[in-house]
Amino acid sequence: MSLLDELRAVVGDAHVLTDPDLRAPFERDWTGRFGADALAVVRPADTEQVSAVVRVCAAHDVALVPQGGNTGLVGGGVPRGGEVVLSLTRLNTVAPVDPALRHVLVGAGATLAQLHVSAAAAGLATGLDFRARDSATLGGIVACNAGGARALRYGTARARVAGLEAVLADGTIISRLSGLAKDNAGVDLSQLLIGSEGTLGIITRVLWQLVPRYPSRVAALVPLPDIESASGLLAALTTHAPALEACELLTHDALSLSLQHQRRTNPVEDAPFYVFTELADHEDPTPQLVAAFEHAGIEDAAVADDTTSRERLWDLREGVAEAIASVGVPHKLDVGVPLAQLGAFLTELPLVVRAAASDARLVVFGHLGDGNLHVNVLDAGDHTDTTVDDAVLGLVLDHGGTISAEHGIGTAKAHWLERARPEYAVLQGLKAWLDPAGTLNPGSVLLRATTT
Repeated sequence: MSLLDELRAVVGDAHVLTDPDLRAPFERDWTGRFGADALAVVRPADTEQVSAVVRVCAAHDVALVPQGGNTGLVGGGVPRGGEVVLSLTRLNTVAPVDPALRHVLVGAGATLAQLHVSAAAAGLATGLDFRARDSATLGGIVACNAGGARALRYGTARARVAGLEAVLADGTIISRLSGLAKDNAGVDLSQLLIGSEGTLGIITRVLWQLVPRYPSRVAALVPLPDIESASGLLAALTTHAPALEACELLTHDALSLSLQHQRRTNPVEDAPFYVFTELADHEDPTPQLVAAFEHAGIEDAAVADDTTSRERLWDLREGVAEAIASVGVPHKLDVGVPLAQLGAFLTELPLVVRAAASDARLVVFGHLGDGNLHVNVLDAGDHTDTTVDDAVLGLVLDHGGTISAEHGIGTAKAHWLERARPEYAVLQGLKAWLDPAGTLNPGSVLLRATTT
């Protein structure tokens, strides 16, 4: 049989998409910068079907691109041309929550929003959240080790994974779903798959560790004159507010775009920088916020202590990316910079961007608490030109930072990973061991080693 006939025999005719109109939603990423034609889009229903699809494609020497909710920003979940897209959205089951261990078993295709609903019904929370919650799926979140605003308190996806199930390049299924907190019987291969972006294996189920659900919350938006004041406020919050859950940074341009897009007025005085923060506890955390403000000398702030007003402030922070997209297609660079280097980095950043693209518009925001900045460059010219991206990433490494803090490497930054990771040859060796034919997400994250 042909490849397509064999795939239809595994998943059914309705779940092998070859018509260009049906394939189209799976072939371009959210930014519009990345994507190409796929050979087909295949939608398996469970781990066993994923395994069978992998075996069929391996037998025909056809590459696979695993895809979840297709909310990625670095070209790692869309085809480069001629691959089979393996859509995991049908693997969307959510099992009942284990209240004793606070575990919940979810399929790779379940959305973050589904997980929120399940956790809330059990009186718990997910410990991870971001704007794309309605589309982003757990398999992709774990495969990219995504973070978000609450990583400051709960860590990135890796910290929330109590176990997982996955399919390797030869179709082998590995399963570590017992949820044992102590299991040091050799190397845990499943841990290597977290953050590997589907290049070492395809995650099909995740055992997620939930966190307490705090009933009392308070949020605040604070205008600040410089980045040093923002760092000082973070230090005060860390010291005086043990209930600190999020601490976000917005530049003037970032907040202004969000306000303009939402047709709202600034709830505080205009300033070069803003910190948005939220505290959560069993009892009202407002006294902790007040203590931190007094220590940091904060006099102007918009404080929200009820659900509606807090959501209104969160909308300003979460609406920045959408506001940026409304005025153009940006080069989106998710990076991390040590807090001690943040001031110098933000001072030099406009200079290197303008040197690379003189008419470019720079918009920066991110997660102050963990040094994760989202650098957006608009009007940079040809979006296939990496001049701006290279200028920014070079500056990041010069300041001891990371070229990706939560969005992943994908294809957009694959050529930079060797410079960012001294152990790059070891990573290539791991890829060659687990995927010797290079059929899993080729061209993403790790470039193939060349021989002479």
